[in-house]
Amino acid sequence: MAVADPTVDDVEFRALYAKTKYVVETADGWSLCITRYRPTPQSFPQPLFGEPMLLVHGFSQNRHAWTSGEFVKNLLFFGLDIHILELRGHGKSSVAFQLERAAKFNRPPPSDLEWAWDIDSYFLYDLPAAVAGVKRITRRDRIFYCGHSMGGILGYGYAGIHDDFEGLVTIGAPGELGKGSLPLKLLAFAGPGIGTAVDATLGTVNAQRGAAHLVRSLAQKVRKVASEEKPAALNFRYVPVDAWLKTAADALDYAERSPVLGAVASRINWLARFDRMASSDIRWLLREGGEREPRLVAEQFLRWIRSNEVVCYRTGYDFQRGFHKIRIPMAIVFGDQDPLANVSSTASVYRSAKSEYLLWRPVKGNSHIELTMGHDIRQICYDIKNLVEYARQHRHRSPSLPRIQ
Repeated sequence: MAVADPTVDDVEFRALYAKTKYVVETADGWSLCITRYRPTPQSFPQPLFGEPMLLVHGFSQNRHAWTSGEFVKNLLFFGLDIHILELRGHGKSSVAFQLERAAKFNRPPPSDLEWAWDIDSYFLYDLPAAVAGVKRITRRDRIFYCGHSMGGILGYGYAGIHDDFEGLVTIGAPGELGKGSLPLKLLAFAGPGIGTAVDATLGTVNAQRGAAHLVRSLAQKVRKVASEEKPAALNFRYVPVDAWLKTAADALDYAERSPVLGAVASRINWLARFDRMASSDIRWLLREGGEREPRLVAEQFLRWIRSNEVVCYRTGYDFQRGFHKIRIPMAIVFGDQDPLANVSSTASVYRSAKSEYLLWRPVKGNSHIELTMGHDIRQICYDIKNLVEYARQHRHRSPSLPRIQ
């Protein structure tokens, strides 16, 4: 009797790959880390073996957005060659890593090192460096791209003006930010006031600390003892998402020990459906997957929402006007309960793109975070598999299949 091929559950994750890391350099002086999961040959079929795919995370995330669950494992099961980029200031592409590289190669650190970059920096420098790096490492002219949330938005923009992608997958990535979400609209219009209030508060605190330091310094001079250093000024340079998520992890641990609080926590489903994820995966992502995000990045998102636009302000490039230039196979995947990427906020991409293979799929019962680590990722990974297989079959001729919805 023939032996059935194993399922992804039958295979150990570590048996599917050889893990390496490499560094790419951006045109403005950042060193970015890419973690590669290179597939290893198996005894069962691997229909996509060796096809390179670049994964790019979202706002305030890092590589663990893809590895907290079994997303990468499912793609490796098909044989995809996975390259995970961590944008500047995130994960292994940290601020500390830039200082290490600067010292090692006797060069100045990046000019925007102190949390002075925005989304334009990701789009104009980080993404091109990563795409070029994957192409160089794999010796391919074109690669596949998969972006979650902000990473997907960057993919839309990039695909509109470059020909480096063989296929594009976006997960939880809106084309019109804030559309269909009143809370996001309200936050966007409140954003400038919040920033001004925080600046004013920190200014008051800095003035009080400066005055206290002056008094202590005068007293120390009278006593003829060494004066202490003036305290560094407090500035609102970044949003401390990493600290917030670690606090949330501690709160979740406490809630899980209380039946009442646990029931309440399980119903907090605005950006995540906890019933769609393993609790161990949630805690790991909260503790290890959060990053500080520059204030300028957050402010650019809020400006996009207020202005109903998605624009690279340094060049004037309008992502939305470029949607109609996307002709490669594309899959737009989002949760049907996601306040960020929903039918309303993704429709413009679907309607404008000229891709003949164009999947536009809501995943039932999902919000935003669990799309890359929840119980339904197998379905999403099969969507990715189908797109890559289609692209492989139509590499040397124009696609002719109808749109898929």
